[in-house]
Parts: sequence; structure tokens; C-alpha cells
Amino acid sequence: MENWDEVRTAFHVARLGTVSGAAEVLGVHHATVIRHIDALERRLGTRLFQRHARGYTATEAGRDLLAVAQATEERFAQLSNRIRGQGQAVAGELVVTAIAGLGGLLAPVLAAFQRDYPEATVRVLTDARVFRLDYGEAHVAVRAGAAPEEPDNVVQPLVRLRNALYAARSYVERHGVPAGPGDFARHRFIAAEDGQSRAPYYRWLRENAPDAALAFRASEPAVLSCALRAGAGIGFLPVFEAEGDADLVPVMPPRPDWDAPLWLVTHVDLHRTAKVQAILAHLKRAAAGWAV
Repeated sequence: MENWDEVRTAFHVARLGTVSGAAEVLGVHHATVIRHIDALERRLGTRLFQRHARGYTATEAGRDLLAVAQATEERFAQLSNRIRGQGQAVAGELVVTAIAGLGGLLAPVLAAFQRDYPEATVRVLTDARVFRLDYGEAHVAVRAGAAPEEPDNVVQPLVRLRNALYAARSYVERHGVPAGPGDFARHRFIAAEDGQSRAPYYRWLRENAPDAALAFRASEPAVLSCALRAGAGIGFLPVFEAEGDADLVPVMPPRPDWDAPLWLVTHVDLHRTAKVQAILAHLKRAAAGWAV
């Protein structure tokens, strides 16, 4: 049927017997109800109602059409109830998108989430592109840098990750520790591939170390971390990741301008659903221990 609104209007007129009753239920003017009935009868080429002083009575053709309309209305109501129920159930697929390099933080949180909600399945998406929440590509995004500004998203601060310069003990045994930026030229540094990282600490490094000293570069955070631990050079690590590792030597302590702010981003249409609220609560509790 080309226009469900007209069929739905006819259904309520038949159910209630009057134009005014249907108009009240539908929240429209009585003239709209009459217009819908007239348009539907013209489209079908037959009378759906007998008009009389007491109201409207469905004809045989009207009863046939309205039996289908009633079944459709009931099935739609059942579907609506199921969808609302899904919104209140912590089950089914949960898609989280995050910047690369946060797997060590997110995996334990998501594992704990699934222990609490075993009917939920989890997908974690990382990519150079930004996944679109308004297109339904993810339920929750963990983003870094400046606060996201998409108008239909709910943005909440998660944590500011502190970062510092470290070197593997094997590197220090061979090359020592630089006294400061003036000593950087005689050392080797590990950095993100040029132009592929907006992290404030890599901008600082490019401004303070000569290009020749940036001896090991990679686009994948896991590769950068492995290279640092293998002694390829001095590099940045989040403090929470490096603390307590006896094989790492602090080279420069954290600076406020090296902090990496993380944001929780959800679409306004899904923000209040039970599933999204449950994972947000898990992430916020975990993040309280990340800002060491």
C-alpha cells in the first residue's frame, strides 16, 4: 500500500465508528481523517464505509481491507515491543571502535563486561578512518585528542593518559641516557610514521630531535612498543603501561602537554539503552585506574 497513514486512519475509523474518535486517537484534525478516507477510497476505486448520522460503518470491501490493517497494526506493535525490549536488554552485538594501541586497556574491560553479561557478543574495530556512529557502524567510540564535535553524539571525558619517554635497559647500557633535548642528536629515537600521528608527544619529539635521530619509525603502536622494548631506541609509552617494568628505564618524566585525552562517544539515539549504559559504566570504572 502506497500510504500506510491512510490505511491506519481507516482502521481506527472502523474500530471506533466515528471520525472524531479516530482523530483523537491519532492526534490529528478531523478534516485530516476525512481526507485520508476519501483519498484511500479514490485509490482503491470503491467505498470502504457507509456514512450515516451516527458515524461510519465499514462495507464488505472495507472489512476485507481493515482485517489486513488490523493484523499489520498488531504485528507492528509486537515488533515495537520487541525492539524496546532489546533496548533494555544487555544482549546481542556490542561494537566498540577505538584508536589503535588501546587494546591492552580495552580487552580486560570488555572481558569483564562479557562475564557480567554473557549474552553479549563484542566486536572491537580499529582503523585509520573514524567509524560513523550516526550510520550505526559502532555503539561506542573511544577517541583521542580534541573533544569530538558531531552534533548528534554524546561526548564524555574518559581519562587523560600520561605519557613519558622510556628506553629499554639494553639501550641504556649501550648508549646511556640523554641529559636533555640538547643531547638528543647523539641518541636514537622511536617515532610514529611522519604525518600519521597527531599525538602531542610525537609533535614535541619532531620539534626537539633532529630527523636523523628518528631512527625507527612505524605506523602501528604495537610495533613502536615492541621496538622500544627490543632496545631500538628511546620512545614514548603510557605511564600505566611502563610502570613496574624492570626492563624499562625512565628517560624523561610525564609532561602535561604530552597527555592524551580520551573521550567516550555515543550516538544520542543509543546513549540511554541498557547495553550502551552498561559498557560505559565498565569503561569509566576501569579508567579510574588508568590515570596513574
